[in-house]
Amino acid sequence: MQELYVDSGVPLVSLAPMTTLRLGGPAQRLVTATTDDEVIEAVREADDSGTPLLIIAGGSNLVIADEGFEGTVLHIATSGFSLSGTSLELAAGENWSDAVARTVEAGLAGIECLAGIPGSAGATPIQNVGAYGQEVSSTLTEVVAYDRQTRETVTLTNAECGFSYRHSRFKADPARHVVLRVRFELEDAEGLSAPIKYPETARVLGVEAGDRVPAATAREAVLRLRAGKGMVLDPADHDTWSAGSFFTNPILDDAEFAAFVDRVTERLGPEVAPPAFPAGEGRTKTSAAWLIDKAGFTKGYGQGPARISTKHTLALTNRGSATTADLLALAREVREGVRAAFGVTLTNEPVMVGCTL
Repeated sequence: MQELYVDSGVPLVSLAPMTTLRLGGPAQRLVTATTDDEVIEAVREADDSGTPLLIIAGGSNLVIADEGFEGTVLHIATSGFSLSGTSLELAAGENWSDAVARTVEAGLAGIECLAGIPGSAGATPIQNVGAYGQEVSSTLTEVVAYDRQTRETVTLTNAECGFSYRHSRFKADPARHVVLRVRFELEDAEGLSAPIKYPETARVLGVEAGDRVPAATAREAVLRLRAGKGMVLDPADHDTWSAGSFFTNPILDDAEFAAFVDRVTERLGPEVAPPAFPAGEGRTKTSAAWLIDKAGFTKGYGQGPARISTKHTLALTNRGSATTADLLALAREVREGVRAAFGVTLTNEPVMVGCTL
């Protein structure tokens, strides 16, 4: 376990390079843990001393204040990839995209359309990461975590994780559990993918929804789609200096959706129908990207160092010299513009540390 402290009042470590946005101020203390035991030791030490604790692994879903974090920052750098038949176990610190590639190389299906998503394996159940028709909750069987309340290591089943759209019990109560390991049950479909669900993926692959293709082909198609939207990390491309999708797709009840459609008609005309996807009884999901674009915030929008990606309206990016304050100002402008145009309030997807939207 490695530790770095403030030296004579001067912070040694900036948190910005530890996030995909390259934003965030200094850490008062940084602890890097490479084993589960070291993770638990660092968490217990912080809890025992009443020290604020921030946990970072891949840093792909964080917006950290310019002032940094006054407390202990725990960097989870554990490693471990174990595949037994179709059962997969990943240490929390494992690179998620690399793990997906290895399961595809092994001829297994179930997470191939989650390729290219930045960050660590341990973060995936927290957000119930999903893309291109797949969600982590569809194949995840168990999460091994340290329970800060009971001070024990626990194993939670899929049902106990409380998964829903971009949500879980870990996100609902972020101070309780620290994810140590995640377990999945994949499918041996003789090298083929899971049935293709997402229309855009099916169109690119030239197949119908429900068809299967070689898992490697599905993964490669998703990587191309993500790269075209600036959603695959590239240090030289500022369109990838983001936290991915900054806003979640709104889910509206029947009354809210009817009012939304009325606003769309008023603004865009009766011939325009907004995106609509079933999201459970009496609930409809619409597209945050569509809302942002139709409210006038097109690709590349902005004049300062924080701008909307030139490739995707859902990504708010750091063009190289932005501050967190710059990013939040842009996010608020977009959120308020969408609310004024369509009566829908967007919700941020990244976790805010020391700042609010």
